[in-house]
Amino acid sequence: MLPLSGLATFSRGVLASKLPSVVRLRSHCDPSANTPTDFVLVRSKEELQQAVDAHSNGVMIVSDNGLENLSEAADCHRLISVPGKFNYLSDGDIIRFHHQSGRFRTLYRRTSKHNAFLVTDRCNHYCLMCSQPPKNVDDRWILEELKVVLPLVAKDTKSLCFTGGEPLLDWREFVDVLAHCRDELPNTATHVLSNGRAFVYDEVVKAWAALRHPNLTVGIPIYSAVDYVHDHVVQARGAFDETVLGILKLKDSGQRIEVRVVLHALTAPRIVETCRWLARNMPFVNHVALMGLENTGFAIANENELWIDPIEYRTELAEGVNILASARVNVSVYNLQRCVLDRSVWPHAMQSISDWKNGYIEECNRCIEKDRCSGFFTSGRPRRSRGISPVLAS
Repeated sequence: MLPLSGLATFSRGVLASKLPSVVRLRSHCDPSANTPTDFVLVRSKEELQQAVDAHSNGVMIVSDNGLENLSEAADCHRLISVPGKFNYLSDGDIIRFHHQSGRFRTLYRRTSKHNAFLVTDRCNHYCLMCSQPPKNVDDRWILEELKVVLPLVAKDTKSLCFTGGEPLLDWREFVDVLAHCRDELPNTATHVLSNGRAFVYDEVVKAWAALRHPNLTVGIPIYSAVDYVHDHVVQARGAFDETVLGILKLKDSGQRIEVRVVLHALTAPRIVETCRWLARNMPFVNHVALMGLENTGFAIANENELWIDPIEYRTELAEGVNILASARVNVSVYNLQRCVLDRSVWPHAMQSISDWKNGYIEECNRCIEKDRCSGFFTSGRPRRSRGISPVLAS
């Protein structure tokens, strides 16, 4: 897995605040790196000297060889040094840095197609397979931080995701963040992951629609066509009814909606029924994503209840995809390897696992479908299907 957080080996002159500072990394040869937020990224003695000669406002050294001890670094009034394992950091990336502890986290990577901003750790669901287990903390400061981060994001970014927790718990403040995103990044597709229950309230739907964002989609889970199954998965009584009503209200306001179904032992056996229900009752949604399980977070704690080998629902998944496609519903399959899927599903199978936790195994090296396959999660406690086998012929 790509390390997204760590501890600086040295820092000097960064804002000595109790709150984290947002830092944008710039190339050592970029003359535009002159705002208080910009830190020039250097990896060698020569690049450090160039940054010093250019009177850079700040410098971040990525190295394991103690560059911070070089005499050139004495002229750097604002300096951060991090271990060499963060060598992936590049021009335009954004990190959160805490001066007092020296801890930092990568918030945005310019070269990545999978940038997601955590909005909150709080949630009004307690999903059995939640990959980001909720915490009852006051983290509303993140909403203010996002307003600082968004103007620093590269304008040519293709897409961004906002996730949680439940982003709409503080819906007014979050809608304001989306307004910043619309204004700062008008050409960036914006995807929000929400449980959808907030949209049962008319004022939330009106505020969402009033954004008039040119490319805003909300991804909302429906885990089963049976209400008590959905409610059990999310551990919230009445959630199914509120979620469905919220979707109907959103679509009545002309908003873009994606329905998500995570496949595990409680939902996969019912996938044909769920897809038939979606095709009949929600053919108007913009996308349906049928998603393999990431075995991390609560999914590990509930592994005995949730784990099912994808090969066991291969036939049912193919039938469900066919039902949706026949109803002209845009459908995709996420997070499942092509070798465990019926070939009729291949046109719908996406490379969906975020690059920082995506990997392949030895068998994949001989597979002719590797370049089109989602691969495996490297997070948590990975589980593999017994059906994994390299595809050797088209």
